[in-house]
Amino acid sequence: MTAHKIALVTGAIRGIGKATTLALAKQGIDVCINFRDHAANREKAEALKAECETYQVEAFLVPGDVSVEEDVKAIFKAIKDHFGRLDILVNNAGITRDALILRMNSENFDQVIETNLKGVFLCMKQAARIMMKQKSGRIISLSSVVGEIGNAGQVNYAAAKAGVIGMTKSLARELGSRHVTCNAVAPGFIATDMTKDLPADIVAQMQAQIPLGEFGEAEDVAQAIVFLASDQARYITGQVINVDGGMVM
Repeated sequence: MTAHKIALVTGAIRGIGKATTLALAKQGIDVCINFRDHAANREKAEALKAECETYQVEAFLVPGDVSVEEDVKAIFKAIKDHFGRLDILVNNAGITRDALILRMNSENFDQVIETNLKGVFLCMKQAARIMMKQKSGRIISLSSVVGEIGNAGQVNYAAAKAGVIGMTKSLARELGSRHVTCNAVAPGFIATDMTKDLPADIVAQMQAQIPLGEFGEAEDVAQAIVFLASDQARYITGQVINVDGGMVM
């Protein structure tokens, strides 16, 4: 059996998920790479697997949709069968379906809640089964500053990300006696492929809301997650760590 710690990152093949997967691999942690299974995603997953393996760790592909309970059960069964344990869960998978409330239909609301909130619940539940028996583990879930302060056009996303904070604090209380910590990371404006295409005036408006005056990088969020996953963070649980350049304080 591997002597490395084992981590699962959901929605691992792009953005913060990819940066986190690589950052964990650089720490000598074996990584389970989750993604929705179709040809384009599988190609990205295989490329990420190869990159992770350059750090002399094992990278294990676990495709599946976190909003589907049977998929989640299959993901965790595959990890348990292959590695025998799970030390770190990073709930990163998420989607957006933005619209002002009068234009937002129920389908758009439900899709975001199913993936961004229910998906986190389903993964938390399966991880808790494993980690409680081990009497050790780290559960780290991606929230957002939007879950703390709201954002016009994102009532669905804000509701889901606020819900992630509530679930995290509740689960921290449930699992603390088993030495399992549960924390959330709340990113602010992070540079992504999407922000690269924004007009300069919109970028300037967004940056004006940030005391540090610039967008964060996916790696900034990844480093906070790596810390919470580490032994150095053993006495931190039930917390929300903002990685937002000072937007929320």
